[in-house]
Amino acid sequence: MKIIILGTAWPYRGGLSAFNERLARQYQQEGHEVEIVTFTLQYPSFLFPGKTQYSEEPAPEDLKITRKLNAINPFSWISTGLYIRRQKPDLVITKFWLPFMAPALGTANRVAKHKGTRRISILDNLIPHEKRPGDKLFAKYFVNSVDGMVAMSKSVLADVDLFDPGHKKPRTFCPHPLYDHYGATISRKEALDLIGLRENQHYVLFFGFIRDYKGLDLLLEAMADERMEQMGVKLIVAGEFYGDPKPYMEQIKRLDLSSRVVMHTDFIPDHEVNRYFCAADLVAQPYKTATQSGVTQIAFHFEKPMLVTNVGGLPEIVPDGKVGFVVEPDAQQIADAIVTFFNDYWEVRLTEGVREEKRKYLWTNMTSAINKL
Repeated sequence: MKIIILGTAWPYRGGLSAFNERLARQYQQEGHEVEIVTFTLQYPSFLFPGKTQYSEEPAPEDLKITRKLNAINPFSWISTGLYIRRQKPDLVITKFWLPFMAPALGTANRVAKHKGTRRISILDNLIPHEKRPGDKLFAKYFVNSVDGMVAMSKSVLADVDLFDPGHKKPRTFCPHPLYDHYGATISRKEALDLIGLRENQHYVLFFGFIRDYKGLDLLLEAMADERMEQMGVKLIVAGEFYGDPKPYMEQIKRLDLSSRVVMHTDFIPDHEVNRYFCAADLVAQPYKTATQSGVTQIAFHFEKPMLVTNVGGLPEIVPDGKVGFVVEPDAQQIADAIVTFFNDYWEVRLTEGVREEKRKYLWTNMTSAINKL
């Protein structure tokens, strides 16, 4: 097949780029011709101050990436659609994550329609964590621009019914595949040496962009539990602040956590991701709202037990007591779960569960789900 992936890719960085590029490589491995059509402007600074982040890595030599789409320029939406249409692809795949992008992506998909072209979307979210006026209208506009949808959590699959109640468009569920491109597993000692941390501590990892809905404040509150200090538990925070860091830094100071929280809040390049996961004993996602998260799939790749909250699709991916713990988004419950993990020797049992469960999250499952639609 001739396939075009419409969405984020190099020179942008982060999980969306990582997903689209990994999906493109999977299709190439399966013998298909693939091109990624990405943005010239993704997040306008006057609406998303500080949001656009560019990779310092060189362009990937094994991928064809064309920059065409401007998120706020309607002429580019049309020209991008015309460009795709001229390529006469068999399949156009669009990763959708934010209603703000619906006019650009939805218009490009409409214009790209060609006889024999199937337009499929992979849905991260339809209703975002941080809601804005017009979100539902924009989401409906996008849903109407595609021929079928793959939702990566069952909660998002249910949301599709809000915009296509008659089930006119086929849809299916396929969980987020493993992020397996962040390098090999290294020893805990090597990982800690690279980060500059001591071995005789327990480490909990919070990884990724720091946004309010991800609940770092809850995790910091949990870290203030006196049992954490007694057990030698430290928290590694690895990822950039999406907004103002001041509330978190004030919370750390107020709770007297400075010696027990390791802040690595620059962007973590791909080749350094393995050191943080391999150093950690437990990966924590104390989210207040969620659909699914790529962080769980990195944890699966590095075979790390997880602590997640009972929101969105997280409990679907992290079975409680098998690969991790599922608790309510409450600081006390988070603290109790961390104490249980380190006190009751759960690490070996949960690690075995992770190794078994990760087999579900192959990239061939995702391409198969798309191809069936």
